[in-house]
Amino acid sequence: MTDAPRRRPSLFARRSWGETSRIFGILRRETVGGALLLVGALLALIWSNSPWADGYQALRELRVGPAALHLDLGLATWAADGLLAIFFFVAGLELKREFVAGDLRDPRRAAVPVAAAMGGVLVPALLYYLVAGRDAAQGWAIPTATDIAFALAVLAVVGRFLPSALRTFLLTLAVVDDLLAIVIIAVFYTSDLDVGPLLGALVPLAAFGLLVQRRVRSWWLLLPLAAVTWALMHSSGVHATVAGVLLAFTVPVLRSRAAGGPDAGPGLAEHFEHRFRPLSAGVAVPVFAFLSAGVTVGGLTGLATALTDRVAVGIVVGLVLGKPIGIMAATWLVSRFTRADPDEGLNWLDVFGLALLGGIGFTVSLLIGELAFGLGSERDDHVKVAVLTGSLLAAGLATVILRARSRAYRRVHAAETVDRDRDGVPDVYQAQPDRSA
Repeated sequence: MTDAPRRRPSLFARRSWGETSRIFGILRRETVGGALLLVGALLALIWSNSPWADGYQALRELRVGPAALHLDLGLATWAADGLLAIFFFVAGLELKREFVAGDLRDPRRAAVPVAAAMGGVLVPALLYYLVAGRDAAQGWAIPTATDIAFALAVLAVVGRFLPSALRTFLLTLAVVDDLLAIVIIAVFYTSDLDVGPLLGALVPLAAFGLLVQRRVRSWWLLLPLAAVTWALMHSSGVHATVAGVLLAFTVPVLRSRAAGGPDAGPGLAEHFEHRFRPLSAGVAVPVFAFLSAGVTVGGLTGLATALTDRVAVGIVVGLVLGKPIGIMAATWLVSRFTRADPDEGLNWLDVFGLALLGGIGFTVSLLIGELAFGLGSERDDHVKVAVLTGSLLAAGLATVILRARSRAYRRVHAAETVDRDRDGVPDVYQAQPDRSA
């Protein structure tokens, strides 16, 4: 008797229903955050190009904080160094959870998003360097970051029926992308390193880690230690947002045996993520966008001047071409080595649509632009125009592709929501085979 042909593994295998539900909750919160981000950026652009533009600049430069601790910083700097530390803390929590209890702990599942994220960093950086030239090489990392909140805001409008496997892939890719961005900021954008404060930051960091490992949740103990860690990291010359990631990495993902073990419910990392994600998505990132995205364009002439700068051209090319090319090429290479195909009902056009969404760079791109060329410099203004232009172009192209595939997505979505036994779990998630790459 001839054996039935073995099905080829899937590039985008579904997770369990419990994990899928958790991710959908994250995506919903990030979608709301993305909408607020866009509102903040739009208000900044309107104000900075109005007759009251001087008021916007004065607000950004308003200095607050204790001078004795060298923390009398402008509001724009507080947003970039302080508020984004909250954003990176949440990103660090999600990243650790993925490595401990999510897709990234399984090399087969991790292969596709990790490779895609790396391709989405290397190719845009290379294209930027080729276009911008050696004299502006410090901006090479600007087009390498994906803004998941911005991308999900677009997805909420044009891809409401996008299959769960593709949504999961996009989120996991963005998590790995955040890790690469953190490494890039820490390694390539650290200037005037002061070892004393850096070593000093290890003391409150270790104390924070000791407390959370013992499952202490008391904010009056943890927040002061986190603030001191952040302040010392800021003084060391390492970008202060790195403190948020290091603090997150100390938080345990799984419950202790005394608390019932992994099967007893969410661990401390998920508890903190639930508490801080609304603050990150609803306050930190939108306020940063409001204080960073404002740039006086100067009409069509000013826009043309900004977009003809080689730095701006390199950023737009990196986001609109480099990101999708890198993500697509890396994903295709993984499929060739593993002989995996897109899941049933999907094809490579869907991967291309997601790869274009990966070209939406905003929050981290603006941050790296400030680090590379200096906050408020002419080149920094050109970076803002280019990031906005490139992100809008990538969003528009992704919209065309995803809209064209909407009928196929509706069919997959309908199949994923069938629940014949009415137990609250769609049938497709019950006893499904593992066909991950």
